[in-house]
Amino acid sequence: MPEEKVILTKQCKSCNTEFYITSKDKEFYDKISPTFNWEKYNIPFPNLCPKCRNQRRLAFRNEKRLYKRNCDFSGEEIISMYKPTYKWKVIKTEIWWSNKFEWLDYWINLNFNKNFFEQFKELILEVPTQSLMHSKNENCEYTNEWWSGKWCYLCFCYWRIENCLYSANIQQSALIIDSLWVVKSEIWYELVDCNFCYKVFYWDKSDYCKNSYYLYDCNNCENCIMCSGLKNKKYHILNKQYTKEGYKIRKEEILNNLEKYKKYYQELILKTPKKLFLWNNNENFSWDIGFNTKNCHHCFEVYNSENLKYCDYILYGQDSMDSSYFWYDLTKWYEWLQIWRSWYNLLFCRWVVDNTSDMIYCSYCVWCKNCFWCSWLKNKQYCILNKQYTKDEYEKLASKIIKHMQKTWEWWEFFSYDLSPFWYNETVANEYYPLEKEVALEKWFNWSDYEPPFPKVEKIIPAEKLPKNIKDIPDDILNRAIKCEITNKPYRIIKQELDFYRKFNLPIPNKHPDQRHKERVKRRNLRQIFNRNCQKCWKDIQTSYRLDSPKIIYCEECYNKEFY
Repeated sequence: MPEEKVILTKQCKSCNTEFYITSKDKEFYDKISPTFNWEKYNIPFPNLCPKCRNQRRLAFRNEKRLYKRNCDFSGEEIISMYKPTYKWKVIKTEIWWSNKFEWLDYWINLNFNKNFFEQFKELILEVPTQSLMHSKNENCEYTNEWWSGKWCYLCFCYWRIENCLYSANIQQSALIIDSLWVVKSEIWYELVDCNFCYKVFYWDKSDYCKNSYYLYDCNNCENCIMCSGLKNKKYHILNKQYTKEGYKIRKEEILNNLEKYKKYYQELILKTPKKLFLWNNNENFSWDIGFNTKNCHHCFEVYNSENLKYCDYILYGQDSMDSSYFWYDLTKWYEWLQIWRSWYNLLFCRWVVDNTSDMIYCSYCVWCKNCFWCSWLKNKQYCILNKQYTKDEYEKLASKIIKHMQKTWEWWEFFSYDLSPFWYNETVANEYYPLEKEVALEKWFNWSDYEPPFPKVEKIIPAEKLPKNIKDIPDDILNRAIKCEITNKPYRIIKQELDFYRKFNLPIPNKHPDQRHKERVKRRNLRQIFNRNCQKCWKDIQTSYRLDSPKIIYCEECYNKEFY
């Protein structure tokens, strides 16, 4: 950025690409470097490029894969994000949140003859782990990541949602099915990157719309079908204006012959210009999907935040770098993953929530302060490897630990790959940075070909043999499995889902939920930036649209002149 000066060029130790350290980076590292016993311990410059640092963090995040296994406390069968073959001690989430454990019973002594990644691995294999990451849910057994859901099924990374199915990254919404990245909306089906909408089907990158089908990059539209780039319009089909009566007649014809008209819709999308990025109301922002931000650079999916760099999926954060998936009132963070409503001074950690601060190299901690190398603690302070110390003891040992880590080259790096409880091919990292098995193993990521047992059903139907019209689907489809036409994996239809399809005259999906999610992810732009030219004024621009994308890309000025 213009106000930043490059002071050092480095080569990534993972992918060998060059990356830069700027004067602003140096200021940030200096500001967040911790002090113990009146001595400051500077955080060195990273050895991995920003992309590889993000990939490493996301390799610790399993959003969507669920398995059946037994609770290591009660012995009952539970749903878990951990495979039954994994060695962690997994317990039912409700038990973990109860008072049946004293978490300080699970600790190990410091050993300065070993490195700390090795000691931490010993600790996490001993401490009971909650099976799923959620709370305050009602009838949401098959969900994961966060809270306040009611009657949801196979939904992930959500907050305050009701009656939602097969969706991810949903906030304050209801009756959402097969969608990705949705905020404050109701009655959606097959949507990606859409917000503040009502009763909409098959959309991409559209906001504040209602009662419409198949929209791409539209805003504040109502009663539109198969349109692209429209703003503040009503009664449009394939971007053509109709009267209210004419729209009703044409709507019935198109919805009864969708396959015929889809090709015209795709052609329309390709010939309608797109803005270089998806953003709004930002000041000094770079990269993609930013709303109400200031001084946020090299960021993706950032909302109401300030002074961030190399961050993704952030709500109400400030003064942080290299952090992913955190929400509300956050400041002074570095190399973090999955945080909720914590405070400040958080370094090299994952999943800490609720009024947590001054934590270093910790994992899964709640209501904690001043802890170092701890895991699965609740409401604790001055702990190291889950062992309680006094404040003076903690300060002295923390200083000694950092000096030891400096000698073992551990001080400044996020957790090593082998500490992830998940296989690379089940993590979010594989969505944004897909790798073949051989390449993943070469990079020291974990990998598994494990598949859960085949479900017991009365009958399996190939997806291609399903009736096209929902009116022809019998009630006993609920007792059968459907074989995905792409992956051949079996999947089920649940009653809540069938009722939705019938109410809105939608066909039964012919692909497994995992395959549907995979295809939705592909509808989003990559978390990468490419140098291109505006195809209107031809000035140099940076965009998240690939160089080989057939879409027409405009700079912001040309786009606004075209559509507003």
